[in-house]
Amino acid sequence: MVMQPARAVWRFATVQKVLGLLLMVFSVTMLPPAAVSLVYGDGAGMPFVYAFLVILVVGVVIWAPVARLRQELRLRDGFLVVVLFWVALGLAGAIPFLLSEEPDLSPTDAVFESLSGLTTTGATVILGIDELPHAMLWYRQQLQWLGGMGIIVLAVAVLPMLGVGGMQLYRAETPGPMKDTKLTPRITETAKALWYIYLWLTIACALAYWLAGMSGFDAIGHAFSTVAIGGFSTHDASIGYFDSTAIEMIAVVFMLLSGVNFALHFVAVRRLDPMTYVRDSEFRFYLLLLAVATVIVTVALYYTNTYIDWEESFTKGLFQVVSIGTTTGFTTAEFYYWPPFTGILLLFMAFVGGCAGSTGGGIKVIRFLLLIKQGLREIGRLIHPSAQMPVRVGNKVVSHRVVDAVWGFFSLYVATFTVMYLALAATGLDLMTSFSAVAACMNNLGPGLSTVGAHYFDMHDPGIWILCFAMLLGRLEIFTLLVLLTPAFWRR
Repeated sequence: MVMQPARAVWRFATVQKVLGLLLMVFSVTMLPPAAVSLVYGDGAGMPFVYAFLVILVVGVVIWAPVARLRQELRLRDGFLVVVLFWVALGLAGAIPFLLSEEPDLSPTDAVFESLSGLTTTGATVILGIDELPHAMLWYRQQLQWLGGMGIIVLAVAVLPMLGVGGMQLYRAETPGPMKDTKLTPRITETAKALWYIYLWLTIACALAYWLAGMSGFDAIGHAFSTVAIGGFSTHDASIGYFDSTAIEMIAVVFMLLSGVNFALHFVAVRRLDPMTYVRDSEFRFYLLLLAVATVIVTVALYYTNTYIDWEESFTKGLFQVVSIGTTTGFTTAEFYYWPPFTGILLLFMAFVGGCAGSTGGGIKVIRFLLLIKQGLREIGRLIHPSAQMPVRVGNKVVSHRVVDAVWGFFSLYVATFTVMYLALAATGLDLMTSFSAVAACMNNLGPGLSTVGAHYFDMHDPGIWILCFAMLLGRLEIFTLLVLLTPAFWRR
């Protein structure tokens, strides 16, 4: 009986060590915005220097007492580290917003903006983005880039060098139902492979934007948020600021690529075989959903006279469908003023989101595909009760455990969405604002409908905190966060 608390303290020390290390790593990300401030001479660099020092000191204080500890993390500890780190990261990332004169944010709004960036949600409480100093503009875009693939995955590549294993973190952090699939024999190499692909996509996207007419600063900033499926922009009008069809189509291409499973990118590049994409069931279903939605929205925009010609209806429809459907959140039009049917359709597309293993949010395409296949199997069983009808994705049979996990995820997703929707409505917001705000934040989308279409500036503090929780739930895919609230998790 005496040993149980001691074991708990010892186990928490392991988690404490990793948390301290990760905070120290994150502190370094405050230096690039400070450097940008020096380059542009905007005088906004000191808040980032102070934030660097504060986060570094806090990380050292947490890490130092347990620095000599050598013990491998368990899967249970991985969940705890991920949740603690994302909460700590959201709070730490808010420090520059609190210390800066522009924008002038309250503590609640600063945490919201920080979490929105790191979770790649893209919802903002800031008005007058065009007037912000370059350092702050860079910082907002950088937050999304770091959060896009998951800073934990980056840490997985670094932690083994510091004597801390990373497989447990990877399983807890990676989105989608196929978490145990590794691209390479070593988890460190897997994390590096993912980040190389992520980095090269970012570089290619930035070059394409620059060649299409963006300034170098805007090109890098928008490449950060495009590949991260984030949606933050350096302008209030988002991508619409540039009024360029070429830039819009470049964004469409890279949003589509970033919404694809990065493991699929890795395999296609390693084999030098583009047909790898065509053979993937999730990829085909992903393109089919976006294509069908684009046709429907284009026709609706034309026949409701929202736009007077087919070309504009198509370009506006295509961009918004891909942006909302992949949960990026860029806009070239005020889609929340479009016919109500199109706005609701786009919001439902965000519930599907990107592919598993991508930087996108939402429930994930593979889960919807499995839900459909399972539904069809149950219909078939009604006709042939004794038949063996396995669920297949491509040529592979999906195990019952994965199918059960998908059903469990979906039911829990709907339940938590409903609870937060009712909680937000109970604060006095109208039903459409409440529904779309929770949907946009839980799916890591950003823009919603009604009063949260353009920004969240008018949202009251209770609503902001509910939406912060929704963003974390979406980023950590429900189970990772909610498992900590169960008594069984804490029993040894």
